[in-house]
Amino acid sequence: MELVFDGHNDVLLRLWRTMKAGGDPVAEFMNGTTEGHIDAPRARKGGLAGGFCAIYIPSGELILKEPDESGHYVTPLSDPLPLGPSLEVALEKAAIALRLERAGGWRLCRSTADVRAAMDEGVFAAVLHMEGCEALDADLDNLEVFYAAGLRSLGPVWSRHNIFGHGVPFAYPMSPDTGPGLTDAGFELVRACNRLGILIDLAHITEKGFWDVANTTDQPLVASHSNVHALTPVARNLTDRQLDAIKESGGLVGLNYAVTMLRPDGRDNVETPLSDMVRHTDYLVERLGIDHVALGSDFDGASIPEEISDAAGNQNLVAALRDAGYADEDLRKICRENWLRIMASAWHE
Repeated sequence: MELVFDGHNDVLLRLWRTMKAGGDPVAEFMNGTTEGHIDAPRARKGGLAGGFCAIYIPSGELILKEPDESGHYVTPLSDPLPLGPSLEVALEKAAIALRLERAGGWRLCRSTADVRAAMDEGVFAAVLHMEGCEALDADLDNLEVFYAAGLRSLGPVWSRHNIFGHGVPFAYPMSPDTGPGLTDAGFELVRACNRLGILIDLAHITEKGFWDVANTTDQPLVASHSNVHALTPVARNLTDRQLDAIKESGGLVGLNYAVTMLRPDGRDNVETPLSDMVRHTDYLVERLGIDHVALGSDFDGASIPEEISDAAGNQNLVAALRDAGYADEDLRKICRENWLRIMASAWHE
């Protein structure tokens, strides 16, 4: 079994909703559930050894707009969110992560040594990520607190605007060049992440924002859960020019399992073959090189191919890549080693 360190999941969102409904999020993760994609038993079965676990502030349920007669759709951006309620939700999710660590359900990792140790011991290696920074104030005082709690990665925006920058909509077909980029506060956020050693994720930002970060950061460029715009032209996917910049920086792209970002038609249909995932992987490897491609599942945050279904089916993708000609060393890089290299760089190791 090829152990996988994954670039993005939303398991904390699902566990937070369980808590809000009166359930026990720690027991749900540790003992297993039929809900969603990730828990400890299914992760072990599928070789999912760890990943970036997102603190994401929901705007209600995201419902993709139905395509028109041409198959095109543009889902309106969610409205910006206020700081106070967003901070409350973020702290609740961070608390779930800390409770899970105390209970032995996973280990919160602050270094690549922590990640490797957890993987060696068979403990889920969780790294705290913030997907959209609505919980941060413009002065970035909260950033210091979240860093102390274990935050080691953030995306300045999700697919909505905030005080730091602008996000892209869920739309097909559409360029990622959908509006402005970073605000003045966003540039300061990038500089603070460089200083602290927090990985900056470009997965949901506009193309203008992508270049703003590229021209400001001292880190390799990373899109944790994005795919190829030339194959699936949704606004969330990366153009060839963006891919070339990521390669030049020594960065990384994590293959997103979301079917809307894999299928040629951009539709939300789980009857999406693994060949579409291999097709995007092949393109990324050819454009970037084997050292710059990884996995970023979006488990618990998107519809994924039914041939994977959940974390327990993760090895089905590994097998498909192996069948497509990827050697064992290639798979080690894609499944975990490339992420570990990028983390070490961003975290000043």
